[in-house]
Amino acid sequence: MMIAALKRSDDYEFLEAGNGREALDVMRARHPSAVVLDLMMPIMSGFDVLQERAGDPDLRSIPVIIVSANRAPEIASAVDKGICAFLPKPFDINVLSALVRSCLTPAPE
Repeated sequence: MMIAALKRSDDYEFLEAGNGREALDVMRARHPSAVVLDLMMPIMSGFDVLQERAGDPDLRSIPVIIVSANRAPEIASAVDKGICAFLPKPFDINVLSALVRSCLTPAPE
């Protein structure tokens, strides 16, 4: 619901996936500008999605924001896989909105 509020407030188009496998399928088919990814998903975890993303040159360039209640040490390995940001749950929609904007803005050279 919070992410749907972001869609309304910032006028983004959102694509949804019910599990990690679907998330990868959507990423490959639609190549979104950014991905908001939960680590705890059925069928294929967010960690598994990040691992496949890291091995796929077409997906590696898609910025990923992890939103998760998981604060386990494995989060460090997610950061090593090139995520743009980590936002712990529960989160403020304004913080997520700012993170999406910052991940969509190219870094200055």
